[in-house]
Amino acid sequence: MRVVIAGASGFLGTHLTEHLRVGGHEVTHLVRRAPESAKQSRWDPYADDLDQSVIDRSDVVVNLAGVNIAGNPHSSKRAHAVLESRVATTDVLARAIAKSERPPAFLAGNGISWYGDHGADEVTEESDSRGDSFLTGVAHEWQAAAAPAIEAGARVCVLRTSPVLDGSSSPLRELARLFKLGLGARLGNGEQHFPIISLRDWVGAASYLAESRDVSGEFNLCCPQTPTNAEFTRALAAAVHRPAFLVAPAPVIKVGAGRMAPELLGSVNARPAALERAGYDFQDVDVREVLSAALS
Repeated sequence: MRVVIAGASGFLGTHLTEHLRVGGHEVTHLVRRAPESAKQSRWDPYADDLDQSVIDRSDVVVNLAGVNIAGNPHSSKRAHAVLESRVATTDVLARAIAKSERPPAFLAGNGISWYGDHGADEVTEESDSRGDSFLTGVAHEWQAAAAPAIEAGARVCVLRTSPVLDGSSSPLRELARLFKLGLGARLGNGEQHFPIISLRDWVGAASYLAESRDVSGEFNLCCPQTPTNAEFTRALAAAVHRPAFLVAPAPVIKVGAGRMAPELLGSVNARPAALERAGYDFQDVDVREVLSAALS
């Protein structure tokens, strides 16, 4: 299988590339500099510059490109970069796929924030989207940019990814450091559900969707049993053998986190129903198993 990945130098792209190559697949990276090998192809999504032949030869195109959402939550410039980097890259790839005589499959990155705050209600791929938080709006425009590929008849899988936890990367690396110092804290009342997924399940699920020729649509990439923030806080404290008695009050979070506050205080009790129907078998089903895999 020939796979093209945008955003391949990032955390998820690096691990997905390694997994696919170990599995015998040919992986080409789209890079924004001069290629250093035949396994790279230069592109500039902001100038609509892409080698169409690379897309034409591929079986699957994966878009993981996008500015990291971590940073100054009050910066309008950064907010624009977060949105534009996701929409522009998806749009260029979707239109290139639509131009292909034999359109490759498209794994279009997206976020679990698409749903917005649903309280304690279970959220599957059939659930509606609520509210107008920043990342919910980003997820909508992000997904809409994939429309040309869908209209051309390509097999499109929208990856509604929850925070991917691994001890070597954000956000868990920073959280674990705080908890080890005894500074772990519940956010607000802690009743909000906080969807997560282990790195090995994210890579496994993405690879499974790439290789499955008969599935398409939206997919929640999260563990089957979504914890509340209070459950996550207790589990992480136990994992690093430290107490976590502190509480970050909701009003303080709203001021400090700015446009990102809804992602910390909103509740998405997500379930990966579409992945389960497609036959993917999770290795880490709940918060304890996710954290054990991430911190081992």
